[in-house]
Amino acid sequence: QVQLAESGGGLVQPGGSLRLSCAARGTCFSLSTIDWYRQAPGKQRELVATITRFGDTNYKDSVKGRFTISRDDAKNTVYLQMNSLKPEDTAVYYCKQNRPGGLGSYWGQGTQVTVSS
Repeated sequence: QVQLAESGGGLVQPGGSLRLSCAARGTCFSLSTIDWYRQAPGKQRELVATITRFGDTNYKDSVKGRFTISRDDAKNTVYLQMNSLKPEDTAVYYCKQNRPGGLGSYWGQGTQVTVSS
């Protein structure tokens, strides 16, 4: 049974920080590119950050300099450190494992991030 579990979301004031975690069971992250997506109410799900098996990262332009994606393969976990949060960052955040060899992908259940005064 494969499970990706996001955690660390919550309510934070503008300018604050949160650290999201994506912990996997039943699958190995070490050979996979992992993504963080988010989906705000009434909007399409969008790619926020990506980290490859080698540690190379890419970010949505609007979060560059504020968000950092990282991985700890020994713990089968990927993180998203979010600083200087803005109200427009409010969304459900999801992690996604991109499996190699055309085996598809796995999604977590999401964690809510709300940025509000």
